[in-house]
Amino acid sequence: MRLLHTMLRVGNMQKSIDFYTLVLGMKLLRTTDRPDQKYSLAFVGYEGNPHQAEIELTYNYGVESYEMGSAFGHLALGVEDLYATCDKIRTKGGSITREPGPVKGGDTLIAFVTDPDGYKIELIQKT
Repeated sequence: MRLLHTMLRVGNMQKSIDFYTLVLGMKLLRTTDRPDQKYSLAFVGYEGNPHQAEIELTYNYGVESYEMGSAFGHLALGVEDLYATCDKIRTKGGSITREPGPVKGGDTLIAFVTDPDGYKIELIQKT
């Protein structure tokens, strides 16, 4: 078995696609529109690694926001240069919600960015 994708419900499909592709550098891999069932899907991810999980963005017609539950924490992305990645995200309009630096009590360098729907994404410096 392998992890295929994580589904996130979004309030504005284009805004979410733009964030994940333009700000985080993912590719729009495929889309599906199901008007009879009143939802649309967009899968985003990083091309070139067939074993990597994707993110499924789900827009339910007419729903513009969701309440964030307390169980979900965050997604995580490994990056080569944490500080340069955060600078790039800022220049593309992304919001860094935890500045880059070591995790409390450790040496791992992390930062957090928030997507348009409020989902947290941890950026982790690869070693």
